[in-house]
Amino acid sequence: MLFNVTYETITPESAEDGDTATRGYEAENVTLREAIDYLGQGEQGCEASESPVSDPRWVTMYDTEHGRAYWEQGETTNRSLHFPDNMTPASKIRVCRLLGVRV
Repeated sequence: MLFNVTYETITPESAEDGDTATRGYEAENVTLREAIDYLGQGEQGCEASESPVSDPRWVTMYDTEHGRAYWEQGETTNRSLHFPDNMTPASKIRVCRLLGVRV
């Protein structure tokens, strides 16, 4: 199975406009191990695309790029792991647990 990882960077200016400063693909068609490496650690937590978690489409790790110093300046980068369409809900939930999502 291959996964995609996307990112979005939010600045004070982009937040005023209700948008992101930049967004795009961090990695495409990578293994789960590679995708987790691209995700990094979410300094401000993580969550699935739905709650309660039963068949999520993605998991987002918040503030993965710069940590607290940039967060205090108002800039943050979030990364999301997107699950393949052919992945079972049970497998998605296992990955969510691995990443620290409360399920």
